[in-house]
Amino acid sequence: MARNELRPVVRLRSTAGTGFTYVTRKNRRNDPDRMVLRKYDPHVRKHVDFREER
Repeated sequence: MARNELRPVVRLRSTAGTGFTYVTRKNRRNDPDRMVLRKYDPHVRKHVDFREER
């Protein structure tokens, strides 16, 4: 299965300002807008919003 631009690799950066990031893939057809996930940030020791950066 070839990797293509339908499921690109995106970087999620913490909105807490710590600079912590997660790397994941997303389906561009189902989620054309920027992704926002609530995940754990170990620098502030709590769950915060992570936004997709381009």
